[in-house]
Amino acid sequence: MTDVFSSSSEAVLQRPVSVSFLRTDSHAGNLVQLYQIAETCHFITNNQFKKVALQFPDEFLPDAVRVSVEIEKETNAKTFILGDTSYGSCCVDEVAAEHVRADCIVHYGPSCLSPCRRLPLLYVFGKRPIDVQQCAAAFKELYPDCQSHVIILYDVTYSHAIGDLRTLLCEIYPNVVVSLLKTDHSCGAKLVQDSCVDSDHIESQDDRVIFKFGRQFSVKAGQSVDNYSMFYIGQEGLTLTNFMMTWNHCAFSSFNPETHTGRVESVKINKALMKRYYAIERAKDASVVGILVGTLGVANYLTIIEQLKDIIHKAENSLLDSSEFYKPVVTPFEMELGCNKHREWTGEYVTDFRDLLPGGSSHVGFPEPDQSAIGEETTDVSLITGALRTCSTTSSEIINGTSESSSLVPRNQTLTVANTNTAASFLSGRSWQGLEPKLGQTPVVKAVAGRRGIAIAYEEEGVGNKDASTPLQKS
Repeated sequence: MTDVFSSSSEAVLQRPVSVSFLRTDSHAGNLVQLYQIAETCHFITNNQFKKVALQFPDEFLPDAVRVSVEIEKETNAKTFILGDTSYGSCCVDEVAAEHVRADCIVHYGPSCLSPCRRLPLLYVFGKRPIDVQQCAAAFKELYPDCQSHVIILYDVTYSHAIGDLRTLLCEIYPNVVVSLLKTDHSCGAKLVQDSCVDSDHIESQDDRVIFKFGRQFSVKAGQSVDNYSMFYIGQEGLTLTNFMMTWNHCAFSSFNPETHTGRVESVKINKALMKRYYAIERAKDASVVGILVGTLGVANYLTIIEQLKDIIHKAENSLLDSSEFYKPVVTPFEMELGCNKHREWTGEYVTDFRDLLPGGSSHVGFPEPDQSAIGEETTDVSLITGALRTCSTTSSEIINGTSESSSLVPRNQTLTVANTNTAASFLSGRSWQGLEPKLGQTPVVKAVAGRRGIAIAYEEEGVGNKDASTPLQKS
């Protein structure tokens, strides 16, 4: 009956897969140059690494084995191929690398340049083809005024050609600023690039230096980023969207090296921001909040989780750490907008959660309540439901768990709420409330052989009534 709704499990496991090699240029003898194996081997041998994790995106996996063989032959190091990252191929998978106790990671392909803290890291972006002359021509068509103030951003896989593009443009456009790729990594991340912008062309004593999303550029004294236009080199995707959401007061244009076309970006950022503001209102209406962690490698992710717990406790006194709910998802910045009255909606959008931490460029402290105001309730009107919502001020004693007024008391093997706590009420009303230890109530038995096979079809299933009537032990 299951075959009517899905493919046969046995057929899926035994189905042959034909692999088409996407990187045809590497098969033409450019493998060493494409993956910059000489620079990679130099990084490994200079640091005397013995175990090296090689992280490839899906489109580079056909070449992974041959790259691994070349590196092992030149360095005598043991390599491990990471081909199935935990979240996204643009992020460095330090967790998987630590499973094999790697000494370092070599990350291939596109990267978001999120900072990491655990292992030494080498970025090898590769070299996607780009016609620099056509890119310069598209830039001139989009910006006919030679005095235009423009910041050039680009996908990391085109960094090898940015030096040549700068040479073509900067003599004609004196106010053009070309961004520089730069990492923020305490263990010493390095970039393999042959032709990028020299940092001497970016920084000066009077200019204000901006460093965000692994890009560094400077704006002239007395100017702000909002006074510049943005020119992006790369395909439409999350990287461009991230830039446009962050610098939403700047006009964006782009050049797609694959289609050889330039265009003015017409994405309605205001509409996108309104969607996020709707999510903020949903966060304000929420009485139970779950924290969903989408990374295990980006630096300071534990710190922002603790900060979120703190502001949620202070604003709502209800928190449930779980990822099982099919509900609207908001970012840490949006959650702060919903909980912190000192943070106002100005149209600014923060996508890097590190900016929200103490010392960050967008940090806003949570207001400390008056002792006399503790327990008092203020009302607010939901822009979604139109109903009044109540916000109560919570003392630090309740947050730290020293108050007994919000505790849960076990009665008759069920949870009884000692006071009106939303998260506790929600938990007590669920049919399944987690594993029950039942210490001392369960007899100790010897280990027995468990089931064999896969969950959809264990070996002992369907072989007769005799076996079917025998209780099966879980492995």
